[in-house]
Amino acid sequence: MTVTNFSDGKVDAVLDYFLTDNHVSSDVKDTLKIFLVKLTENVRCTGKRSRERSLEEASQILQKIPKEVLHSLPTAALHQLVQLFLALQFEAVTTSSVCRKLDQMVQVLVEINHSVVFEEVQQCLYKLLHQEQVFSLQDLQIACMFLEDSTVGREVLKEECTTLLSKIADLISVVMSDEATQNELLCYQTVKVCLQIFQLLPGQVAPLVLSKDSLNTSVRDIVEFLMNIVLREISSRDIRLLAGTAVAMVITTMTDMQCAQSAAWSLLKVTKREPWRLTVGEIQVDCLPRGQDGVDRLAISRGLLTCCTNNVLVSHHGRQGTCLLLDGLFPIISGLCEEKLDCHYYVFQVFTIWLKRVKECLSEIWEVTGAPLNSDLQQDITQIIWSNAESPLDGIADIVRSAFCLFMEIYEKDCQHFGNTEKILYDELLHRISQLPWESKAKYSPLSAILPYAGTNKVLEQYPALPSDILKCLSTNHLSPSASDVYKCLLQEQKREVVNASREAPPTEQDLANQWAQRWQPKILHALTSEVTLIQNNATNHLLPSTLRTFPGAFNTLLSALDATAPGHLLAWACVVSAQRAISGRSVWDANSGDALKTLHLALSCLDDAVRLAALNLLCCSPKTKEAPSQVEYSALRDFIPLNLNSESSPFRQHLQAALRKFLVRIRDSCMASIKGHKRKLGLSEEEEAELKQGIEFVDWLAQLSLVYLTPDSSYQRKKTALLLFSAVLETCTDTWSPDRKKGQPPANMSTLINWANERGKWDFFSKSKMLVLIGCLEDSTNEIRELSAELLLRFFTPSLTDDVTAVLLGKAEELLQSPRVPEAQMGALMFKLLLQKADGVFEQGEKQSIRLIQFLLNKLEHHFSTARSDMLQAARSTPIHGIVSALQRGLMEVPGVMVESINHNVAVDLVCLLEKITLLLLGVLYGDQDTEEKEVPPSFCDMGNAISSLIGQQGAGLDEDGEENVLLSEEHSLVLTCCWVSLKEIGIFLGYLVERIQSMPWHLTVEELKRTSKVFKDIILKCRHWGAVEGCCIGFTKFCRTLLSSSDPEVREIPATILQQGLTILQSPRSTSVTRRAAGLPMLILGVLAAEDSSKSRPLLTHTINTLLDIARAPLPQDWDQTLDLPQVCAGHILQALVKGSSLGVAIFQHTPAMTILSLTLMSSPCWAMRNAALQLYSSLCTRMLGQQPAGEQGTTHSGMSSPSFFNLYPALQPFLQEALESAAKDLHDSTVLLHPSLYPVLTLLAKLQPGAEEQTCALSQFLPPLFLLAASPVYGVRVMSSRALVAMIPPSQYLATVLQLVEKLPESPDVPCCHNRIHGQLLQIEAVLARALKTNIRSSLNEVVERFESKWWLASSRQRCPPVRLAYVEVVRLLRGHCSDAFLTHLSSVLLQEIYRTPNILEVGCASFHQSAVNFLCEDLEWACQVWQNLANGSTVVKLSLVKWAAEGRGWRGTILQEVMVRSLQANLKEALLDQNVEYRRSFLTALVEVMTPDEESPGPSHPSPTGFGETCLQDCVEVLFSDLETNQGGPESISTALCALSVLLSQSTDLGLLQRWCKLLERCRSPEAPEAIRTACAQSLCLCAVSVTDRSLTGSPTFKEVGIRLISTGVYLLQDESSQVRAKAAIFASLLSSLRQPDGPRRCFYMQVNQALRSLLDLLLDEFWDAAGALEALVCHLPDCDLNVILQEVKETQCRSLYERDEPNVFAEPSVMSECLLPYLLRLAKRYPESSTLARDLEHWARNNVATVRENLTICLKFQLGDDVLNPDWLSLLTEPRFHGALSGLFTRATVLLQLLKECDTLRPLLDPLSLSADLQSIYGRFIPNGAVFSQAFIDVLRTD
Repeated sequence: MTVTNFSDGKVDAVLDYFLTDNHVSSDVKDTLKIFLVKLTENVRCTGKRSRERSLEEASQILQKIPKEVLHSLPTAALHQLVQLFLALQFEAVTTSSVCRKLDQMVQVLVEINHSVVFEEVQQCLYKLLHQEQVFSLQDLQIACMFLEDSTVGREVLKEECTTLLSKIADLISVVMSDEATQNELLCYQTVKVCLQIFQLLPGQVAPLVLSKDSLNTSVRDIVEFLMNIVLREISSRDIRLLAGTAVAMVITTMTDMQCAQSAAWSLLKVTKREPWRLTVGEIQVDCLPRGQDGVDRLAISRGLLTCCTNNVLVSHHGRQGTCLLLDGLFPIISGLCEEKLDCHYYVFQVFTIWLKRVKECLSEIWEVTGAPLNSDLQQDITQIIWSNAESPLDGIADIVRSAFCLFMEIYEKDCQHFGNTEKILYDELLHRISQLPWESKAKYSPLSAILPYAGTNKVLEQYPALPSDILKCLSTNHLSPSASDVYKCLLQEQKREVVNASREAPPTEQDLANQWAQRWQPKILHALTSEVTLIQNNATNHLLPSTLRTFPGAFNTLLSALDATAPGHLLAWACVVSAQRAISGRSVWDANSGDALKTLHLALSCLDDAVRLAALNLLCCSPKTKEAPSQVEYSALRDFIPLNLNSESSPFRQHLQAALRKFLVRIRDSCMASIKGHKRKLGLSEEEEAELKQGIEFVDWLAQLSLVYLTPDSSYQRKKTALLLFSAVLETCTDTWSPDRKKGQPPANMSTLINWANERGKWDFFSKSKMLVLIGCLEDSTNEIRELSAELLLRFFTPSLTDDVTAVLLGKAEELLQSPRVPEAQMGALMFKLLLQKADGVFEQGEKQSIRLIQFLLNKLEHHFSTARSDMLQAARSTPIHGIVSALQRGLMEVPGVMVESINHNVAVDLVCLLEKITLLLLGVLYGDQDTEEKEVPPSFCDMGNAISSLIGQQGAGLDEDGEENVLLSEEHSLVLTCCWVSLKEIGIFLGYLVERIQSMPWHLTVEELKRTSKVFKDIILKCRHWGAVEGCCIGFTKFCRTLLSSSDPEVREIPATILQQGLTILQSPRSTSVTRRAAGLPMLILGVLAAEDSSKSRPLLTHTINTLLDIARAPLPQDWDQTLDLPQVCAGHILQALVKGSSLGVAIFQHTPAMTILSLTLMSSPCWAMRNAALQLYSSLCTRMLGQQPAGEQGTTHSGMSSPSFFNLYPALQPFLQEALESAAKDLHDSTVLLHPSLYPVLTLLAKLQPGAEEQTCALSQFLPPLFLLAASPVYGVRVMSSRALVAMIPPSQYLATVLQLVEKLPESPDVPCCHNRIHGQLLQIEAVLARALKTNIRSSLNEVVERFESKWWLASSRQRCPPVRLAYVEVVRLLRGHCSDAFLTHLSSVLLQEIYRTPNILEVGCASFHQSAVNFLCEDLEWACQVWQNLANGSTVVKLSLVKWAAEGRGWRGTILQEVMVRSLQANLKEALLDQNVEYRRSFLTALVEVMTPDEESPGPSHPSPTGFGETCLQDCVEVLFSDLETNQGGPESISTALCALSVLLSQSTDLGLLQRWCKLLERCRSPEAPEAIRTACAQSLCLCAVSVTDRSLTGSPTFKEVGIRLISTGVYLLQDESSQVRAKAAIFASLLSSLRQPDGPRRCFYMQVNQALRSLLDLLLDEFWDAAGALEALVCHLPDCDLNVILQEVKETQCRSLYERDEPNVFAEPSVMSECLLPYLLRLAKRYPESSTLARDLEHWARNNVATVRENLTICLKFQLGDDVLNPDWLSLLTEPRFHGALSGLFTRATVLLQLLKECDTLRPLLDPLSLSADLQSIYGRFIPNGAVFSQAFIDVLRTD
C-alpha cells in the first residue's frame, strides 16, 4: 500500500482553505493557524517528549475552540482536517503515545461529525486491506495503530475483520518461508497484529473459531503459525512469549465455555516431546516440538495465566476435584523452576502470576476441590520461593517478596475459610527463618510477608535476635533494603496491635511513641550514632523515616536522648530533625529556638561531611515546594556554600547539588506564587516584595558565585561543584525545555518570573562573558568538566554562536586536534562536536555549515594519513591521527542529523577504506614491516620498541652512555607508540558506531565491504597487544557484530559467526613462539562476537563456543609440549575466563558455570604451570560469578551472602563433584598415601565462602562432614585452616555446640596420649570456627559443658605441648570463650602464658613468634596481667616487645585506666633503648605506641599530655637529640620519619626551650612542602595537633621571639589546610579546632572539629586578632599570595607547540591561587588599616609596599595594553583565559594592588611611590574591560572596587 505521508503542503492546503473561507471568523482562523503550527512542530521534532509536548499544546488549543464553531465548519473542511490527522498518524505509526494523542483530537471531530471521520478512516483501511500486494511491515504497523490507538479504526475493522485475517494468513507464508528472517521485526509485528485482533475483536473472531466451514481457514492458519513460532527455538524469546499469549487469547474469544476449557487443557500438551494435536473449538493444528529449551512451555503457561478467565483456569479435566491452575499449570511451572533455564527470571515471573491467579480464583478452587490447599502443594510453593530467595540473577530477589506475600495471603484466606486456627505453616516458616544466619537475604523477604499474619509478639518470641540482626544488615548494602522493610512492617504491625488492644481509650501519639521506645529506641539511637558509615546512612534513609511516619511522637523522644557534644550525636540530631521536616514540614527554627539554631550552625561547620550534608538537607528540603525560604535559611546558605565548594567527596557534591536544586525549586515556586497573586490583586505587599527580591537575588548570587570559581586555576573539585550548581540554577530558573527529561521541566509560565528578574537587572545567565567562561572550561584537563560545560552550552545557551566566537573556537579546535597529547586532542574533538551542534540550520555560502565542518575533518584525516605515510615521527608530533578520528566519531555519531546530511554511500565507503589503510599503516609501524597481511603473530613489546627505534633512526636508543640497556622510553618512542595505540583504539570505536549508523540508513555497505571492515577489527584486536587499544576497539567491534547479527541479509548475519570460527581456528593452530599475555586479544575478539548475540534468543554461538573451548581445554597435552610455546589448552582457559568475567553476557553464562568449574578444578592437576595458572584464574572468576553480590561494608569478609543449600540448589551438578574431591583427598590422607591434590584448597575456599543454611536443607549436606573432619589432620597448614571454615557451612545451626563438644572430646587428655600435632591443630581450628559462628547465633543451650571439657585440656597451651601452632590455636579458642570460663582457669592459664612468653626455648620452634604474639594479646585483655607484662617490657624478647607496642598502637582498651600510666612509664623508660635499636619495625612501632598513649583523649578539648615523669632531664634531652638528628638528616623512609616527627612533637609539647622549638618549627616547614611524601605531610599535621596547640597557646603571652614561633606554626597550619591530601587537611583542621576551643573558656567539654575552610578562616582570625603587631605576621599572610608576573606567562602562552607528550603534574593540584588571594584580601586590608597602631607593623608594611609597587605598576600596565574588542573575540585573549597561571597572577596582582591602595590612603610617606587616584582608575578600567570578555573576579574584589 502506498501510504499518504504527511507534508507541509497538506498543512498549507488546510490553512489556505480556512483563511479563504468567509464562514470562519478571524479569531477562529487565528486559533486554527496556531493549532496547525503546533501540529507541524510535532512532525519536525525528533524527540518523543518534544512531539508529545507539541501535541498536548495542540490538543489544548483545539479544546478551546467552541463546539458551535466546529459544528459550523463545512464538511469539506472537516474532511481536510481528518485527512491531516490520518497523515500525522501514519507518520507516527511506531509511536503509540503520539497516535493516542492524535486520536484524542480525532474524537473531538467525531463528536462534531462521526460520519465524516468514519468515511475517511474506512477509505484508508479499504485501500490497505484490498491491495493486491502482501502486507509489508509498514502495513502491519498501520493495522496495529488502527487496532490499538484509533477508536474509529476499530469500528471499521470490526466490519473488515475477515478480510484482515485473510491478509494476515497470506503473509504467513512469507514470514515462515525462511527461518533466518523469522526473528525479524516483520515476524514480531505479525504476531502482535494477531494478538490485537484476538484481544480487541473477540466478537468477530469467535464465530470463525467455532465454525465448521472449511473454506475460511484464516484463523486456523494463524493459530498454526503462532504454534510454530512458540515451538521453534530459532525464534527470539520475546516473539515466542508474545505468540504464546496470542494463542491463549484465542481461547478468550470463545463464547462456549466448555470448548474454551477443553482448548486450555489441550494447550498443556505442549509438554509432550512427540507430535501432538491442538484443538481450539473447531480448529485442529498438528504441533511438532522442535527443542527442549523450555520457552514453549513458558510461553503457553504465561499466555493461559494472563488471558484466561477464572472459569477456564479452574476447569477440571478427566476427573473431579482437579483444576487447570493446580493440576495442569503448576506442575509445568514448578518443573520450569527446577530446570534453571537461561530464562529463569521469566519463569519465576510466571510463577508469581500463577500465585496471583490462584488468589483471584480461590473461591472457585474451593468449590471445585472442596478441600483446603494440599500440604504437599504448600511445601512445593514454599520450596520454589525459598530456592530463589538467594538467586544471583538480577530482579529475582524483588519478585520473591511479592511471591511470598501472595502465598501468605492465599494461605491465610484458606485457613479462614476452612477454620484452620493452628496455622502451623507460620511456625514452620518462622523456625526456618530464625535458623538462617543474619547474612542470608532469604530471611527477610519471607519475614515481611509473615508479619501481618503472625504478629510481632510471635515473631520476636521465636526470633528474639531480630532487632540486632536488622542493625547488622544495615552494614551491608544488599541486605539493608530487605531488613528495613522488615522493620517497617514490624512498626506498622506493632502500632496496629497497640491501637486494637486499647479500643476504649485510644492511645495518644506520645503513648504510642513510648511503646516504640521500649523496644526500639536503644537500637535506633545506636544505629544513628554509629561510626560505621553504612549503618548510619541506612538507618537515616530507611529506619528513621519509617519510625517518624508510624510514630510521630518518637521525634521528641529521640531528640531528648541526643547530646550534640557527644560523638555521633550531632549527625543524629541533624538526621532526625531533617527527617521530621521532610515528613511534617515543620522546621526547628519556626519556634525561635535559640538552641536549635546554634546546633544547626554547629552542624553546618562540622568537619564531618555527613553532618554538614544532613544539616544542609534540613535547610533546603520541605514537603511543600511553594514554601518560601526563611531569612535563617538564606543567611545560612550564603555562609555555607562558599565554604563547601571544594569538597573532595563526589557523593558530597552530588548531594549538595540535589539539596540546592530543591531549595531553588522552593524559591522559584514561591516567587511564581507571589507573582501570580500579584496579578489577581492590585499589587504586592512590602513583605511579598521583599520575599520576591530576596529569592531573585539569591539565585543571581548563586549563579555568579558558580561562574567565579570556574577559572582554570581552581581545583577540579571546586570547578565540578560550581558546574553542578550552575546547572541546577539553569535547570530550575530558566524556561529551557529539555526533551530528554521526563521530570524537572520548567513551569509553563516561567517566563513571567524571568522577565520580572530581568527588569531589575538580575538573572542575566546567558551573557557573552558567561559563555566565554564555559568555553574556557572546554580546555580543562579533566573529561568531566569539559563534558558538563559543553552540555550546559548546548542545552541552555543560544542555538548558534556568533561568527567571532565560531572562528576562534574553530581555530582552537584545529590546533588542539594536532596535539599529540590525548587529553588535548579530546578537547579539540569536543569543540568540534559543539561547533556542529551550534551550526545546526546555519548556512554558509549556500551550504550547511555542519557539512562543511565534516568535510574539513575528512580532508584533515586524509592529510594526517599522508603525513604519517611519509614521516611517522613528524605525524606523531604534529599531525596525529587519533584526534581527527575522535572528532569525526563525536561529530557524526553524537550530533543528530549530521550523519544523514554529510555522509552518502560513496563518502562512507571512502571513509571506511581510509580507516583500513590507516590501520594497516599503524600496525606496520608496530611490526616494523608494512607487509602485515600474512603475519598472524603480533609483535612483542620488545619487537615494537626495536621497530620504532629503527623508524626514528635511533638504533642505539636502547643503550645509555655506558652501553647498558636503558629501560626508559625516549620522547620519540612515546610519541609514536601513543599515536599508534590511541589511534587504533579510536578507529575501532569509530568504525563500530559508523557501521551501525550506516546500516540503519536507506543505503548499506555491501557484504564485501563489511568483510573488509571486519578484517580491520580483527587486525587491531589480534595484532595490537596494547590492552587499552584492544579493549576500546572491542566496544566498536561489539557494536559492529550486533548490527550485523540483526540484519535481514543472511550473508551479513553470517559474518560474525565466520569471525568467531576463525578465532577458534586460530586458537587450535600450532604456534612457533609464545606471544600471549592471557591469550592476548583473542578472548576479546570472541567475547565481542558473543556479547553481540541477541539475549532473547537461545544464543547458539555462545553454547557452541563454550563447548568448543571446553573440548580444547580438556584435550590432553602433547607428549613433547614446550612451556615456552602457547598451548591451545591454556589459551582456551584464558578465553573462558574472559567470557565469565564479561558482564555483557549477563545471565547466559550461568548455565555453563558448573561445567567450567569442574574443568578448572580438574586442570589444576595439569603438569603444565601455564595450564594450572589459567585454571586458577578461571576458577577465581567463576567463584565471583556464582556466589553473586558480596556483602558490602564488611571489610575483609571471607563469606559471601549465599547459603550452602542455596548454592547447591542453583548448581546441583557441583555437589557430587566437590564431594568426591574432598573424599578422595581425605581417603589418601587416611591411608597415609602421599599424593598431591592441587584442587583441594580451591574447593575448600569455595565452600568456606558459603553461609550456613536452614536446618533441614543443611542436614542434606551431611555427607560433606566426614571428609572435612578427616582433613583436619592434613600436613598442609592452609588446608587445615580452610577445612575448618568450610565445615561451618555444612553444619546445621542446632548442631553447632554438639559438634564443638564432639571435637573437644577428641582432643588428647594429656601429653602422654600418642597424637598427631597436625590433627590436634586442625581440630582446634575447627572448634574455633564452629564456636565463633555459634556465638554469633542465638544459642539457647548452655556452653557450660563445652567450657568445662575444654578447660580440662589446658596442657595444650603449656610447654608440655611442644607445637607452638597448637598452643596458639588453643589460646584463640579460649579468647572466644573468655566470658564463660572460670576465674581459676583464666588465672592459671594467664600464669602459664606469662611464663611461656619469657621462656627461652632450647631449639628453634616453628610458629613460636605467632604464639607469643597471641599470648601477649590474651594477657593484655586483663588489666592486672597487662600491667605485669608492661612492667617487664625491657625483659621481653624482640617478639614480645614488638607484640606489646603493636597492641598499644592498635588497642583502645587501656585508655583512661591505670594501665595507661604503667604503659607511659614503661615506654618512657625504654625510649632511648628503642631509638638505638636496629630493628626498624620495632622502633617505628614503639614510637607509634608512645605517641598513642601520650596523646590526650578525644573527649578533651585541649592538649593535656601526661608529663614525662619517667624521664630524667638528661635522658629526655638525649632522646630529643637523637630524634632531631635523624629527622634533620632524613634517616629512614617516609614512615620512619613520620613516626619520629610525631614522637618528637609529643616530647616537646611541654618544652619551653626556644632553641628546640625553633628547630622543630624548621622541621615542620620542611615537611609541609607539597613535594614531601604524603606520610610526612600527614605527620606534620599530626604534630601540630600534638604540640603546636600548646606552644601557640603559650606564645600568646610569650616574648616576641616566642610569638614568631606561634606565627610560624599558624602559617604551617595554613599551608597544610591547602594540602592535596584530604587526610592532611583534616588533621590540620583539627589543629585549628583545638586552638579555637582554647580561646573559648566556656566552650563544650569535647572539642568541636571544624570544616577545613572554616578552620582556615579560624587560623587567619587568630593571626589577625593575637599576632597582628608581631614581626612576621604580614609575611605569614603574603607568602601565600601567588606570583603576579604576567610577562613570563604571556611569553609561554605564545609557545603553542607541545614540548612533551605529558604535562608535568603540579605538586599540589588542590592548591587554588585565586581562591587563596580572595581569602587573604580582607585580612590584608585589616592589617593595612591598623598601620598607624604599631611601629613594627608599619615598618613591615612599608617595606612590603616599596618592594611590590614597581611590580604592581608594571603588571597593571600590561593589563591595560591587552587588545580587547567590545564585539569581536580575540584568539590570544581566549588562550589567556584558559591559562591557569594567568588567573592566579591576576588575582595576586589585584590583591596586591588593592592592599597597596589601602596603604596609600593610610600612609602619607608612601604616596610618592604611586598616585592612589591613578591606581584606583587603573583597577576600575581593567575590571570594566575584563568582565565583559570572560574574566571573572570574586565578590571580595568587586566589593573593594565598589567601595573605592
